[in-house]
Amino acid sequence: VCHLIFVTGSGFKSVKPYRSGYFGTSIKLQSGYTAGVNTAFYVEAHPGNHDEVDIEFLGKTFDEPYTLQTNVYIRGSGDGRIIGREMKFHLWFDPTKNFHHYAIIWNPRELIFLVDDVPIRRYARKSAATFPLRPMWVYGSIWDASAWATDDGKYKADYRYQPFVATYKNFKATGCTAYAPRWCRAATASPYRSGGMTRQQYSAMRWVQRNHMVYNYCWDSSRDRSLTPECRM
Repeated sequence: VCHLIFVTGSGFKSVKPYRSGYFGTSIKLQSGYTAGVNTAFYVEAHPGNHDEVDIEFLGKTFDEPYTLQTNVYIRGSGDGRIIGREMKFHLWFDPTKNFHHYAIIWNPRELIFLVDDVPIRRYARKSAATFPLRPMWVYGSIWDASAWATDDGKYKADYRYQPFVATYKNFKATGCTAYAPRWCRAATASPYRSGGMTRQQYSAMRWVQRNHMVYNYCWDSSRDRSLTPECRM
């Protein structure tokens, strides 16, 4: 079990980078007022490339539920614009009561985000320009994200309610490291060698998105669609 407590930030990082894999951990969140606090589990390329895939819990006020935000960044050595691809959910359970398992599957064809083995989002590779392909490390962190984490920054971290704690256990990082031979088989969500998701997994994901998704970047009319071409494909 790993307890992360922060003043301005705290975290951990894997020893090796990966080029594909299954990355998961069980997390129990703090109850009460955690506005402005970001608790995250993610994979990220070397600083400067900023390929990144996130599972983030956005801090909350007393009366609100936690928001689980999934995000994908793809920039690499591109034009310098960092464009988020956020999908947000209110979970079907209270994540402060017990540990629940959160995971990312990343392979050359797709990204799949899972909660307790239930797929909540699939991000397909539609082009090399819109998919993270560089080796990434695994991270966990808790930090002060007051500028944006709760209602776009309306509610800030209030240190009268400290310490802010995130508890992680059951770490899993399996797959192909950046140093593995080319024949290393990428992780998938499917029990079949062909990969992809099963019919039951697609059905479960549709249920989650129909009943618990609260934001999809592709449906946001205020966003510049030219920066997210996968939304039009």
